Amino acid sequence: MEIKRDHYLNELISRENNGLIKIITGLRRAGKSYLLFNIFYRYLLDKGIDKSHIIDVALDDRTNKELRNPDNMLKYVKEKIIDENQYYILIDEVQLMSEFEDVLNSLMHIKNADVYVTGSNSKFLSTDVITEFRGRGDEVHIYPLSFKEFVSAYKGTIYQAWDDYYNYGGMPFILSCDTKKKKEDYVKSLFEKVYISDILERHSKIKNREEIDELLDILSSSVGSLTNPLKLANTFKSEKNKNISDKTISRYINYFEDSFLISKVKRYDIKGKRYINAPQKYYFEDIGLRNARLNFRQTEESHIMENIIYNELKIRGYNVDVGVVESYDNSAIKKYEIDFIATQGDNKYYIQSVLDMNNEEKSKQEKRSLLNVNDVFKKIIIVKDDVKPRRDENGIIIIGLFNFLLDENSLNL
Repeated sequence: MEIKRDHYLNELISRENNGLIKIITGLRRAGKSYLLFNIFYRYLLDKGIDKSHIIDVALDDRTNKELRNPDNMLKYVKEKIIDENQYYILIDEVQLMSEFEDVLNSLMHIKNADVYVTGSNSKFLSTDVITEFRGRGDEVHIYPLSFKEFVSAYKGTIYQAWDDYYNYGGMPFILSCDTKKKKEDYVKSLFEKVYISDILERHSKIKNREEIDELLDILSSSVGSLTNPLKLANTFKSEKNKNISDKTISRYINYFEDSFLISKVKRYDIKGKRYINAPQKYYFEDIGLRNARLNFRQTEESHIMENIIYNELKIRGYNVDVGVVESYDNSAIKKYEIDFIATQGDNKYYIQSVLDMNNEEKSKQEKRSLLNVNDVFKKIIIVKDDVKPRRDENGIIIIGLFNFLLDENSLNL
């Protein structure tokens, strides 16, 4: 089963020979190794690079155990480079090598070498790695499968694919699971045995595992809802009779963000042209992990759809904020929320995620916030209904969910 990941391949191609270390980050099991050792490797061969000029090392392979020693690795690489032609160095699970930061810096001094690395677990999954190589590293962040990628390898109808995708998420291995139980067991196991273990290993000073678990449950239940550490601290006190400081909660949330489990989205005052510090929204990088955390009990399609749209915008390279717009109504100031403001260069889109607009009142409600934005940028409503893209009398574009997810140019109508 071949899953095309052309978006990420093109990201790597655009960075070829730029003098920086290409660092592929992302959730474990999201496909980093496959991208580097299968898709990118095949691309190099197809463009005429001789195999002898591709130095690929999978450090999680027992036969490469000696190369986990930094000096052995440097010696191995330098012995492979025997001429002045271009070489490509691909290292998987680089964190298994001691002093890997020093090794990568040394590899940068080889003038005819282009370096690509992946890593996982608590020593590499963090944004700390990017900080370590600031100015010398170039990050390519890989997400779990987009819906389009998922559908490309799915055996069944698009509606069956959507049902699986919004329940179990986009981890590539899900496509190999042929029963509901196997899918649920796999995602649950990932969350507990991989991601939580990574966080606890990395942050060994965590004394109360129960607090971490309960906070993840709360964030999972309130995905896409406005909250902040202080509000969460009050929730612990009122609902669980526990006193946890907002500073502790903020620290835990940072752990989740650094491990790419969740993303924080800031609110932006559109008319005031400023960010609002609190509250914020949180979304899961893979919706299946969120659902697994709640034992697949809270699968409200409207919230899940909003999370998936957010992830799709991030995959396409947009900066994403939550919008807030004020309006005067009978001398009173009212604030309306816009689900997403997506920006990329000079392009900006105001986007609402709507499960359905089956009646006139619902339609007015969803359009109200967009109509209060007085600029020339596109206003878009993405609906679950299977509708063809159209523009209403106010210039608001209505797009069906599948049209949006399956067409990368769907915002440029």
